[in-house]
Amino acid sequence: MQIQVLKSKIHRVTVTQAELNYIGSITIDERLMQAANLIEGERVQVVNINNGERLETYVITGAKDSGTICLNGPAARKVAVGDVVIIISYATMDFEAAKSFKPSLVFPKEPSNLLVP
Repeated sequence: MQIQVLKSKIHRVTVTQAELNYIGSITIDERLMQAANLIEGERVQVVNINNGERLETYVITGAKDSGTICLNGPAARKVAVGDVVIIISYATMDFEAAKSFKPSLVFPKEPSNLLVP
């Protein structure tokens, strides 16, 4: 049996930009992506703590150490600059393997979105 489990989570980052006139996606600081084991094009769920909105999109790599969290295209209507979001990805795996799987959890410093050294 295959199940979906939490693979990666960037917990409580601040939205730095919202670009409506863009094809769509979320741009994430490259260092945050690396820490959370996310890759460009990966499907993610974005949960907005400020207004309860949830949306799915895909990841675009942002400049390393920029702190960038930018919702692009239609997703820009679901956030405001300064909102705090959680970014989540899931993986499908065998039930038994999932029991011992450890997700990548990242807790950046608010409101800069940078990783604490």
